[in-house]
Amino acid sequence: MKRQDGKKYTSSGTDVDEVKRLNAQSGLSYNQVKQLLADRAQEKNQ
Repeated sequence: MKRQDGKKYTSSGTDVDEVKRLNAQSGLSYNQVKQLLADRAQEKNQ
């Protein structure tokens, strides 16, 4: 949903772009950590 200011908001009023910006600054995601650990475990076993 877009408002007059051009920003996208969810039906509950959350600013979608703000959430994406904050997530980008938060570091690794859960899936990225899982992949990193799997890669390191695989390297260790070789």
